[in-house]
Amino acid sequence: MKIIVERDVVDTRTPVVILAGARDGVTGLADLLRQPGTVVVAHDLSLLREGLITRTIRRGASEWLALLEPVHGCVSCTLRHDLLPLLRTLSQRSGVARIVVALDPLLEPAEVERAIDEVIVGGIVGRIEAPAGRDVRVDAVVTAVDAATWLTEALGEDTVDQRWGIEDDRTLAQIAVAGVQAADALLVVGESDDDHGRLRAVLTRLAPNAPIDRSPAQAAVRLTGTPLTNRPSPVFDPHASLLAGGPPTEPDAGVTLVEFEAIRPFHPERLHQALDVLLDGVVTARGRLWLATQPDHVLWLESAGGGLQIASVDTWVAAVPEDDRSDLELSRLAGAALRWLPETGDRHSALVALAVDADPDHIRAALRWALLTDDELVDESRQDWEDPFEFAHHDPCDELSETQATDADDLRVAGFPEEGHR
Repeated sequence: MKIIVERDVVDTRTPVVILAGARDGVTGLADLLRQPGTVVVAHDLSLLREGLITRTIRRGASEWLALLEPVHGCVSCTLRHDLLPLLRTLSQRSGVARIVVALDPLLEPAEVERAIDEVIVGGIVGRIEAPAGRDVRVDAVVTAVDAATWLTEALGEDTVDQRWGIEDDRTLAQIAVAGVQAADALLVVGESDDDHGRLRAVLTRLAPNAPIDRSPAQAAVRLTGTPLTNRPSPVFDPHASLLAGGPPTEPDAGVTLVEFEAIRPFHPERLHQALDVLLDGVVTARGRLWLATQPDHVLWLESAGGGLQIASVDTWVAAVPEDDRSDLELSRLAGAALRWLPETGDRHSALVALAVDADPDHIRAALRWALLTDDELVDESRQDWEDPFEFAHHDPCDELSETQATDADDLRVAGFPEEGHR
């Protein structure tokens, strides 16, 4: 007789809390979290125009400061080269029970969490090459929202370059929306003329499972207990539900979640014109597109304020040869089967837009206008139509899949004492 004994696996990795968003909220909460056993790591981009990034490490009453030069001019690469080896090293220090990573307002927490889980870190003496996620785990992401400015930025089109004079073409809206979407908990700081009705309505639809606190003290208490549950995954899945987390779907304070679905493709040029409805009075829109001129490709649309991106992210199951479909994940096949139609397979379009004082009917009407007509559906020449979406964008920094700990990144340079020399 074979006896199987099940044992609970204890996760011994050092917990990490990521703080993002408004600087005042991040700084205030980080100060409250400086408890015995907690190390706070903060990166500040205020000197970036001078070619420097400030990194501060705080533990108890002690503080160590370092100035970093951006790695080939890239902030994301610099953070990878500096933060990831630092997390692995700190996790092995005795007395370090938790690490708080306080991000500059221009940094997106989901990208940091993804790097922790995926980017291989090498060059640390005595340690195997592995992601920082081997040694640390992200227990929570808390995003601080400035009540006076967040909604204006989330609806705007200003870029980081325009606002701060830093070479960065991201919009402030993109950063604002991404920070909230990645949050396990939200901290609303500051005051506004609004009674927070619209702001709260937007936040509860962007991050439906994230509790909202009004003071750093409340947020700090929330982080003293067990890890937050129902954490949003940092892994992008274009086929996941667009209403994950069960956000409120009823209008509130002029805020509406606008859903749109179609089982016929979009006309590329008409869709290009129709997308203007997603750039005025809409905080964010996201979803899958089926384009007549690209019948094999799942296109992903994502907008924030006045900025919008579309890219090919996958292939429809219907476009995969039947002999090769067994290589696809079962969840992907099951989702396709639920939508399957004899002539078109799993091809479809599905969008959700978070509108603030925008007309939901106008959004839906513009998108319906962009769909193929009955005559166009049988037009055999449609593969030759002009396609303004026939492009591909690649961020060169995404090619960096490994980071090395170097002398410039070593803790000794920052003045942080070696083990046993505190």
